[in-house]
Amino acid sequence: MSRPELQAPPEIYYGDVEAKKYTNNSRVQQIQADMTYRALELLNLPPGDPALLLDIGCGSGLSGEILDEQGYTWVGVDVAPSMLEVALEREVEGDLFLQDIGQGFGFRPGSFDGAISISVIQWLLNAETSHPTSSPPHRLMRFFTTLHAALRNPSRAVLQFYPTSDDQVQLITSIAQKAGFGGGVVVDYPNSKKARKVYLCLFVGGGGGAQQVPKGLEDEAEEGEARAQFEKRRERLKKRQISGKRKNVKGKDWILRKKELYRQRGKDNVPNDSKYTGRKRKAVF
Repeated sequence: MSRPELQAPPEIYYGDVEAKKYTNNSRVQQIQADMTYRALELLNLPPGDPALLLDIGCGSGLSGEILDEQGYTWVGVDVAPSMLEVALEREVEGDLFLQDIGQGFGFRPGSFDGAISISVIQWLLNAETSHPTSSPPHRLMRFFTTLHAALRNPSRAVLQFYPTSDDQVQLITSIAQKAGFGGGVVVDYPNSKKARKVYLCLFVGGGGGAQQVPKGLEDEAEEGEARAQFEKRRERLKKRQISGKRKNVKGKDWILRKKELYRQRGKDNVPNDSKYTGRKRKAVF
């Protein structure tokens, strides 16, 4: 079967039916969760610190649920309206934007503490029209230059993708470097056709190219251990879904950190702290 990105633009390929089919596929959920946990590992954020992350190609919010679980605030962008509709139906906690990443981002400079992307940037390698602005190099340059500007200094972006050739990897990495990023490619399980995954681990500031690119995973035993950890997380998520309840009530410390982060980012109308912070309030009419 032909790869999805070769069949149609993402906003067309992921229509209403395909968006729901993708989201409800247990194998997709498993793979998406595995790669999101790995992306966060490569992002190497300080443990316990609040962070605002950009989820590029957030889709229906499968990766966003992992970000929620890990205690991060996130903003998601995607070009497929049907995917975002499913995300809204699932009541994900991130802020969602309809955005063609090939046209670049419009966020304020230094808005995000990091960015992740799962199975997305290969879509930028296909020209949709003959116009020069639709060419893969042009779209990749707009993507990387505006992403670089949107990230704080220092920070990282970790972008998992599926290249079809070494030439595609070279094109993507060279344009990322021209846009100001340091870093490079991380390949997990390079000798396994099934488990092999490619991540672009990019650095903003903090020494730039002086930072060392993390090593890829090679031991299949590590993969088995990661799978066991995922299954435990998946079982917890399944129990939460069966109960029919979302974890809307957060701890006081978590809420205070999130509110402080919003204030630092200049967000208006952040509620004042009170003795009721962290408690579920009754509606007032």
